[in-house]
Amino acid sequence: MSSTLTRNRIVAEADRLFYEQGFEHTSFAQIAEALGISRGNFYYHFKTKDEILEAVISHRLDSTNAMLDNWELEGKTPADRIKSFINILVVNKAKITRYGCPVGTLCTELTKLNHPAQSHSNKLFSLFRTWLCRQFEQLNRINDADEFAMHLLSFSQGVASISNAFQDEAFIHKEISRINTWVDSLTNSPEP
Repeated sequence: MSSTLTRNRIVAEADRLFYEQGFEHTSFAQIAEALGISRGNFYYHFKTKDEILEAVISHRLDSTNAMLDNWELEGKTPADRIKSFINILVVNKAKITRYGCPVGTLCTELTKLNHPAQSHSNKLFSLFRTWLCRQFEQLNRINDADEFAMHLLSFSQGVASISNAFQDEAFIHKEISRINTWVDSLTNSPEP
């Protein structure tokens, strides 16, 4: 197996375990064991857990950028693209109900730990904020685009947290329906 492939597998497995167990509760040994590789092979690629964390965050940033680019291509209208963001809660509802939002949980944990990578992980939210803001601007909501972007970010985090707390996938569907109706209302009404 190539060195790059092994490194990518380590990052993917660390990403999964950080999401499911939390960064602080995931050890080198757990990642190596899940992959069936020796600790020596593991240490060849990453010397510290913080190096793995930085690689995981970079991986998530790359994946998020690719997803946003894909939504740009697939969505015919800004409202369609905004709904792609909203509907990610439905697409990932089983994981979100069980573990919460991967972005929110990581950012929250790193904040609690006062970890130096906190600002790097917050770039994930910034990506979404900037992208959503652009979509609202394209809906001719220039004056309140950032406010609406932040509203959707807080909405998604709230739905993820509540559905996780109550283990309630049905809650996600109800809230998605409500927020999609709100997006439709914005496309049908002029900016104040």
